[in-house]
Amino acid sequence: MKQFTKGVFIGAASTIAALASGAMAFHKKVIKPVEEQEEKFDENRRAAIRKGRSAHQI
Repeated sequence: MKQFTKGVFIGAASTIAALASGAMAFHKKVIKPVEEQEEKFDENRRAAIRKGRSAHQI
């Protein structure tokens, strides 16, 4: 019974570790590039607004 309990705990810990590493990899490969792209678009939009406002100054 002692071996079974130990195996259950080790199995649960390794499953949690695998899920956590999968989530981290998904975030790094999918979510982070999308966030960086959105940030880049926001920067370009802000620069365009500044440029447009300064072009109409008298």
